[in-house]
Amino acid sequence: MRHRWAKAAILAGMAGSIAPACAVAETGRTAQLDTGQTAWVLTASALVLFMTLPGLALFYGGLVRARNLLSVLMHSFAICCIVSLIWAVAGYSLVFDGDAPFLGGLGKVFLNHLSPLKAGTGLPENVFALFQMTFAIITPTLIIGAFPERVKFSFVVLFSAIWLLVVYLPVAHWIWGGGWFAQKGVLDFAGGIVVHTTAGISALVAALLIGARHGFPHSLTPPHNPGITMAGAGMLWVGWFGFNGGSALTADAAAGSAILCTHLAAAAAAMTWIVIERIRIGKATSVGIVTGAVAGLATITPASGYVGPAGAMAIGVAGGFVCFFATLLIKHRLRVDDSLDVFAVHGVGGMVGSVLLAGFALPALGGVGLAEGMNFSSQLIVQAAAVGLTALWSGVATYAIVKFIRLFTGLRVSREEEYDGLDLSVHGERAYDFS
Repeated sequence: MRHRWAKAAILAGMAGSIAPACAVAETGRTAQLDTGQTAWVLTASALVLFMTLPGLALFYGGLVRARNLLSVLMHSFAICCIVSLIWAVAGYSLVFDGDAPFLGGLGKVFLNHLSPLKAGTGLPENVFALFQMTFAIITPTLIIGAFPERVKFSFVVLFSAIWLLVVYLPVAHWIWGGGWFAQKGVLDFAGGIVVHTTAGISALVAALLIGARHGFPHSLTPPHNPGITMAGAGMLWVGWFGFNGGSALTADAAAGSAILCTHLAAAAAAMTWIVIERIRIGKATSVGIVTGAVAGLATITPASGYVGPAGAMAIGVAGGFVCFFATLLIKHRLRVDDSLDVFAVHGVGGMVGSVLLAGFALPALGGVGLAEGMNFSSQLIVQAAAVGLTALWSGVATYAIVKFIRLFTGLRVSREEEYDGLDLSVHGERAYDFS
């Protein structure tokens, strides 16, 4: 994702051959194995996988009805397996083999021909490929929060596989693999565009096409276990240190700064969220504080390696505020059943952070500076253009994917199966036994 290497290379005028998210070595670093750096990225890889299993699975699982908990866990687990295999077969190669404008090559299919060291880093290339795999895993898993409790398992499997190939891999190459966005100077430290914009827009489109749960918005039950959701959110918060801090691809002050900024933004957004809740409904809720924290984490993700602590707190406040009102707009005003607020939290947060980066990365505001040859206005334009074009590609592609799958398997379970819950009707199991 990422970055000091990418940052250093961009500042050296090399953005056409590398990308902000895949990188990391200081200018002049010798090409030799750095065991400390390798150990940190291996640890970060485990932390990012921990975000998906069990972090995101539990965060989502506590928000649905008890009769659908296992289905959410099953979706997360299956996506992890599917994406891992696709990434090894061709995904890594299509993102990181070469610097063609739109898609990488096939020279590293099945993870063959990996270098002992990833160019420009002190990492073995297989460690770099592993770290990138964990980002590919969590991105389609985010999307399942838009349509729990009502979709067929076959739809989840097919959608996730096709979406990874059609949406995630090209966008990751555009920004992190040396593609056309990287060549224009677009900055995305750890995935505000690649992860959160793609997932958020796709979640919104999928929710619209699949349709609402029966009874939405009037007769739905509240989250069945906010305690599980809080536990999952805590795991996400800790895992995000690997998500953003690991994206520096080095164990030094750059990683420390990214982690510090990540933590401060999450704290600021969480407090912003519950202050608004307290004003509007008279209570600060457990689901509110963790949703606010996740909104802050999503918003700081693209900027975490480029801004200072003050900028991170400001971005966190902005993320908490904007995402709070985005949830009201989407679910209550527009009545779109994006069930677990994927678009309003992850999509909106990622897009807001990607644009705010242009201002808060300025040295005058405590940041590390912009891409080579960029000033505030030019950086803002390329950031906004990248967000807009990525959103457009994600939305159009998702529409086509859902329509295509509808022809073969259908999208939704029957009304009776939805009422019984997907745990029993689809998987033949129950999360809880009250007998």
